[in-house]
Amino acid sequence: MPRYVVVRAAWDEEAKVWYVQESDIPGLVTEAETLEDLRRKVPLIIQDLLEDADGHPNEIEIDFIAYAHDRVTIAA
Repeated sequence: MPRYVVVRAAWDEEAKVWYVQESDIPGLVTEAETLEDLRRKVPLIIQDLLEDADGHPNEIEIDFIAYAHDRVTIAA
C-alpha cells in the first residue's frame, strides 16, 4: 500500500529559489531554481532518507503544494 506525503514548497524571492518549506518526511530539505527542478529532486531525496528506515513503504505518492506571492502595480 502506498504512503501519501504532502510537500509544501515556497518561493524565496531574495534567493530566487523554490524550497521545501514543510513536509511529512523528517529531514527533507532542499531547494532548486525552478519548481519543476524541485519536483525532480524531492523523490530522489525521499528515497535516500527512507531506504534504510525500518518498515518503509514500497511506494510513496507525493502531493506538492506550492506558494508564491506576487505584486502588481497598476498605473492610475
